[in-house]
Amino acid sequence: MPDTSADPPGLDLARLRAHLDRARPGTVRGPLRAELIEGGRSNLTYVLSDGASHWVLRRPPLGHVLATAHDMGREYRVMTALRTTAVPVPETLLLVEDTEVIGSTWYLMSYVPGVAHRDAAALTRLGPQRVRALGLDLADTLARLHTIDPAQVGLADFGRPEGFLARQLRRWSTQLAASRSRELPGIDELHTLLAERLPDSPAPTLVHGDYRLDNVLVDEADEITAVLDWEMSTLGDPLTDLGLLVMYTELAGAGGGIIPAAATAPGYPTARELVGRYAAQCGRDVSALGWYVAFASFKLAVVAEGIHFRYQQGKTLGKGFERAGEMGAILVDHGLAAFKEH
Repeated sequence: MPDTSADPPGLDLARLRAHLDRARPGTVRGPLRAELIEGGRSNLTYVLSDGASHWVLRRPPLGHVLATAHDMGREYRVMTALRTTAVPVPETLLLVEDTEVIGSTWYLMSYVPGVAHRDAAALTRLGPQRVRALGLDLADTLARLHTIDPAQVGLADFGRPEGFLARQLRRWSTQLAASRSRELPGIDELHTLLAERLPDSPAPTLVHGDYRLDNVLVDEADEITAVLDWEMSTLGDPLTDLGLLVMYTELAGAGGGIIPAAATAPGYPTARELVGRYAAQCGRDVSALGWYVAFASFKLAVVAEGIHFRYQQGKTLGKGFERAGEMGAILVDHGLAAFKEH
């Protein structure tokens, strides 16, 4: 029998072990243990171990879940498709859509060694040259993602790129309404500006949807070993990924660390440098980037309001959620300013 004395929240190890023994017999050889990885603000991630081997399990958050969010099958499919490309991802092992096992859909993937850099002090210890090289590699990896032909990796039907930006704007507005538990000054003005100034999209590509430094793993040689957290991936406008990366860089450390501060480490490229590196790698016109940074700010403000909503209900796991409420105003202000600064 597995050791279930320390079941983490959201995971019944006895039921999980029984299912793994049926679906992948012989995979787990010793008592199964699990640890919830803190730091994420959306899907829950656990490291599983039997004492000799390690795996990673992903499931949606507990409690309030917005429609179309937290799609386990989507993450699983895109990572499976990317295994043969120049974009590094973990090996996918098992997708379970039967919610009877642990109370939700979930999937299992390989454990990839590496660090997800959130902390500025830890990144600073690498030194400015290594920090700069890592930041530029982050931009290069995004450019490589955006040059993949979706049809060549079996993802031609992974999204509907026609009308992508207008549809995305409607989607996030709908999700804001579903999570709105208070008035957030400026967010309706930001939405109006985004709708009025909608740009023409370039040719569609596979987009990650939440591309940033702490969603990649980095090994001791400063190589990116895996791009993680594909829950919002689709086919669409590649500049949405770039706008999000710029926003995370410009707001690094905001909200007392709700937005990771690693990009404040000495040597880390500026947002302008990241944009220049990306544009040089893929030759894409980035002149309309201000809209995309504003949209990224709006989208994350909606996410923050959703987290704040769940926190008020007592349905969040881990630390730091109590400060999610203050991020909305910061993000709205940043989005409004992006129309003037980019």
